[in-house]
Amino acid sequence: MLSKTRGIVLHSIPYNDKYAIVYIYTESFGRVSYMVARQKGKSSAVSKALFMPLSVLEMEVDHQPKRDIQRIKECRSCYLLNSLSFDPVKNVLALFLSELLYRAIKETEPDQRLFQFLYESIHFLEYAESGVANFHIVFMMHLLHYLGVFPRGDTYQSGFYFDLQSGTFRADIPMHTHFLTPEDSLFFYRLLRISFENMSLYAFSRGDRRNIIRKILEYYQLHLPGFSGVRSLDILENLFD
Repeated sequence: MLSKTRGIVLHSIPYNDKYAIVYIYTESFGRVSYMVARQKGKSSAVSKALFMPLSVLEMEVDHQPKRDIQRIKECRSCYLLNSLSFDPVKNVLALFLSELLYRAIKETEPDQRLFQFLYESIHFLEYAESGVANFHIVFMMHLLHYLGVFPRGDTYQSGFYFDLQSGTFRADIPMHTHFLTPEDSLFFYRLLRISFENMSLYAFSRGDRRNIIRKILEYYQLHLPGFSGVRSLDILENLFD
């Protein structure tokens, strides 16, 4: 059945010499795997160049619910990612965040709110002229809302420990190692209020930013089944060193 949908590119892997499998989070079908030709050709309705990380696409697809790998009939960019392609900082952020999404989003059911958040966030990053050093932190925190595992900020009190495993603040030390000290817990509590509008007001040292990201990723691992380490984290950390 031919259908039109928007989609956001998460990841691609070679399938053989002629084809690659591209994982796309679509507005209509959730996360979908598509077979895409690897070679370039003038007659092809689908260009390989469209599938860079976080590309936002308008697609006509042949979607068969019982088929594991779907086909794209026609495809074009919703808007060009010139900045994400050529700005070295934004390019690394796109690489990191697309891998994060690939590992975090497994649902094959559509979620309009999640798709809209991703669409608007990518648009914001593409057209932001400066001040994107904290973009990925905002993105990672807000994504937790849409994944249904956002921390319980209403449990915070001064001197409490943040329990990464339960997602709550508590007075006593948890009986496991996944928790933050009271000092780091206060810092994390303030981080729950970060947004694209106020992110420039949050000043982090290189060490603080590295620690923050690693703790957020630890939280992802504890709350999302099958979430594994993000390989591009080292590239991201080198970017800000």
